[in-house]
Amino acid sequence: MIGQPAPELDVAQWFNTPEPLTIAGLRGKIVVLHAFQMLCPGCVRSGLPQAQRIAALFSPKEVAVIGIHTVFEHHEAMTPVSLAAFIHEYRLGFPIAVDRPGGDGPIPRTMAAYQMRGTPSLVLIDRDGMIRRHSFGAEEDLQVGAEIAFLLTQARHPEE
Repeated sequence: MIGQPAPELDVAQWFNTPEPLTIAGLRGKIVVLHAFQMLCPGCVRSGLPQAQRIAALFSPKEVAVIGIHTVFEHHEAMTPVSLAAFIHEYRLGFPIAVDRPGGDGPIPRTMAAYQMRGTPSLVLIDRDGMIRRHSFGAEEDLQVGAEIAFLLTQARHPEE
């Protein structure tokens, strides 16, 4: 998927934002998409703290951090009501979307559109809406920060 246009988010609900966000509406910013499940140890230990650090370090005028709660197991336990409490307890301040359930199986729609293998997953989208990084598992902060900084130095290409 690297080098391809980022699919639009297909979500059922938003937290921490007054209105729904879209990939198209975020053009001109670097988008850091962190997919997680609240019962995923790697997400709680690595992915979400990294998303919080990115949101704290980079200007929201330049970098949009979005969490996407993409539930593909334990559906009964990870409801939006449970997620609201989780967001409050972990003091997650960046926008968080609830991935829309899939129609044919356990894989939610945005997770399927981005071909994610599991959680945590990290997707970096450049100012033009192109996927520049797509990874699964814990990532090194220094590497991710360097990649975001590099993307910030790149000029936006006007649409033709």
